[in-house]
Amino acid sequence: QVQLVESGGGLVQAGGSLRLSCAPSGRTSSGNAMGWFRQAPGKEREFVAAITWRGGSTFYADSVKGRFTISKDNVKNTVYLQMNSLKPEDAAVYYCAATSKAWTSSIEAEYNYWGQGTQVTVTS
Repeated sequence: QVQLVESGGGLVQAGGSLRLSCAPSGRTSSGNAMGWFRQAPGKEREFVAAITWRGGSTFYADSVKGRFTISKDNVKNTVYLQMNSLKPEDAAVYYCAATSKAWTSSIEAEYNYWGQGTQVTVTS
């Protein structure tokens, strides 16, 4: 059973930054790529960013492009989401997910494992 442990959420003022972390319990079984999704109250969960373990290819949602950066540390077996210039509309529960696909999928159904989520609150 693969477990994804997220950390780094919190409260920040608009314009501020946060860094989320996600550590899969076993990378060999956690797939070929990792993604971040988010869900705001009353809204559907949406794709934020994804990265492949091999090669480090990345893909971003248009809404976060230029502000968020997804990265990985193969030694620490950890994926990060650096969030800068945060806006109130970025407030949501952020989920880390793992997929067996070998590309940076933005499709929720293609992700096999999910973390418990971490809350990000942005005040104006």
